[in-house]
Amino acid sequence: MNRSGIASDLRAATAVEVTRDRNGVDQVVLRSRRGASARVSLYGGQVLSWRTDQDEELLFTSSKETFKPPNPVRGGIPICFPQFGNRGSLEQHGFARKKIWVIDQNPPPFLQHNDSNDKVYTDLLLKPTEEDLKIWPHSFEFRLRVCLTVEGNLTMISRIRNINCKPFSFSIAFHTYFSISDISEVRVEGLETLDYLDNLCQRERFTEQGDALTFESEVDRVYLSSSDVIAVFDHEQKRTFAIRKEGLPDAVVWNPWEKKSKSMVDFGDEEYRRMLCVDGAAIEKQITLKPGEEWTGRLELSVVHSG
Repeated sequence: MNRSGIASDLRAATAVEVTRDRNGVDQVVLRSRRGASARVSLYGGQVLSWRTDQDEELLFTSSKETFKPPNPVRGGIPICFPQFGNRGSLEQHGFARKKIWVIDQNPPPFLQHNDSNDKVYTDLLLKPTEEDLKIWPHSFEFRLRVCLTVEGNLTMISRIRNINCKPFSFSIAFHTYFSISDISEVRVEGLETLDYLDNLCQRERFTEQGDALTFESEVDRVYLSSSDVIAVFDHEQKRTFAIRKEGLPDAVVWNPWEKKSKSMVDFGDEEYRRMLCVDGAAIEKQITLKPGEEWTGRLELSVVHSG
């Protein structure tokens, strides 16, 4: 086969496809030329699936999930914006995860990191509706690029611009539900010696003492000024997730454990064993944008198999 034939074959194997879910909501399916894939719903701009080239699902979704709006899907990567949790007057985790985003047909250039080079990607856009402006009176453009590299790494680049005539502040988190073998087999590295706010103790501030974070009860923490790389080691699966982040100084770690799992209608009683949330976030110090200013945040997820 000549070189142009090989190139066209590679292009054909790299695909961006728009489909619809059972509720008629558009989804974008990304496929790298080696066979990795990601699926992004326009409802909430939420990544619902991230699969390796061996078709191994890397994100957790609850078996009790009904996939019916207005509730966001319990799993994948919901986007918490412009508020995290109940730290403000808005509904839990803000409104972005319950809004229909649109495919951005004409995004401004994403210059850094060669983000379109040998990657398959989609650009989404969220702007506030009249209804949104009544509860949060700030005009913004939230642009999200979801990329899948040829190696199967998943990257989410967010750009939030203030198109208002006055400043506003926001929090943000990418609430990533990792699929794991068993919570007792997992450890998290990269959070050693950090201060954290414990949401189970009225956000009291503590300092992490252990060499690595392991799990034997409910955890709901915001680690402050965390390093740009955090690793989640799954010993049973013999795989490691690497979380690389820019513009997202904090890291949320959450597992509901047994008691809370039983109180959640969209979550199986034993499913806490098979998931762990580790978020790239900006929570403790809100991001403030002056009129016309733009903030950029970047999250890259990769997985390495060790056996």
